[in-house]
Amino acid sequence: MTSPAVIPIVALDVPDRAGAEAVVRGLGEACGFYKVGLELFSAEGPGIVSWLRELGKEVFVDLKLHDIPNTVQGAARSVARHGASLLTVHASGGRDMIAAAVDGARAGRPDGGCGILGVTILTSMDAAGVESAWGRTGVTVQDEVLRLAGLVAEGQGAGIVCSGHEAAAVRSAFGDRLGLLIPGIRLPGGETHDQRRVMTPAAAAEAGARWLILGRAVTGAANPVAALAELHRSLAGMA
Repeated sequence: MTSPAVIPIVALDVPDRAGAEAVVRGLGEACGFYKVGLELFSAEGPGIVSWLRELGKEVFVDLKLHDIPNTVQGAARSVARHGASLLTVHASGGRDMIAAAVDGARAGRPDGGCGILGVTILTSMDAAGVESAWGRTGVTVQDEVLRLAGLVAEGQGAGIVCSGHEAAAVRSAFGDRLGLLIPGIRLPGGETHDQRRVMTPAAAAEAGARWLILGRAVTGAANPVAALAELHRSLAGMA
């Protein structure tokens, strides 16, 4: 099943505001949604979110929060107040932590404009890596993603972060209840870098993605605007 509106998000995986400004200036009107991750947020603080909002951009803040519910609630409230549209927490933090993040985001943006996404299994990990981290054997990535997605649904999260390889199974189990944000997107022929479970934009959209994260596939391209245009062409070709 293809999502009716797949939204591309360009990752600002840069060390400081100067780097972010270069990417945003270079893409201009071609991109309206950016990801701010740990590196940039740690360097510049929530002001980087406010700056992007002042430019009319939507912002996905990818902090992967994981702490006691009260602490996560406060952090989510603070990030939402600065205008974030999406914020991540680790789904392994449990239903109560996810629900606290949802409450915090609603308090920070009473308009409901900040959705909480639960990170399931990082795209840099495979089954062996999950087994080592979890201290279990016989683990499959898909089963773990589905289990964690259930916690996000119970906590009233807006969606999950998973690789495109698990997206179809999640859509089958949860339908439209959970929006799917898919990282590890690579244009056809592109490098996989440090991610093991990657997918092309069209394949991820076909699997049910609502949001696609584009990092070095766009920002590392010789012509980032052309790379983003290629993405849009690949998605338009599915219609």
